[in-house]
Amino acid sequence: MGRRRCWPAGATLFSEGDQSTTVVLVLSGRAKVFSLTEQGGEVLLAIRGPGALLGEMSALDGAPRSASVSALEPLEAYVVGVSAFLDFLATHPEAAVRIIRMIVSRLRDADRKRVEFGTYDALGRVALRLAELADRFGAEAGHGVRITLPLTQDELAAWTGSSRESVTKALRTLRRQGIIETSRRSVSVVDLDRLRDRAR
Repeated sequence: MGRRRCWPAGATLFSEGDQSTTVVLVLSGRAKVFSLTEQGGEVLLAIRGPGALLGEMSALDGAPRSASVSALEPLEAYVVGVSAFLDFLATHPEAAVRIIRMIVSRLRDADRKRVEFGTYDALGRVALRLAELADRFGAEAGHGVRITLPLTQDELAAWTGSSRESVTKALRTLRRQGIIETSRRSVSVVDLDRLRDRAR
């Protein structure tokens, strides 16, 4: 139904406000879903990896895209036209139910993050996101878990609703406590249990 396509790191898959013409199924690589503020800032909404479906909401309701998506690293995906996607769902109800469950899961996650923004300080939110990244994108490395996602401090700030300065301070605190180790665009979690405790 679709065609295979590749994007280099940093490439835009689609932009907020565009009319939906395609749905993208990620095969390899990871992408960020984000929205731009009126001041030109970026709010990071989610990270999507292999198996993720992108652009399905606009395809379903016909509204313009509610967010932008760009590749965090080289990305390969199937691109399916909206008409073909909708025809497939109409004739495969079990697939439609799976997509409904996926959307519900994302809504629950969005609700959880809204609660976090109102109840956690910047350090707590950074710890929460690092624990999530370690669980989803972590690889065993020596005496810890290395987060393999190439996320900048600006992107981490956008994802946690914090300033870059607050994120820098939070990372410094976690590093000083021996919970994480950092290098350029890389974080290793030395003590995941303590990181999760700090996120509570």
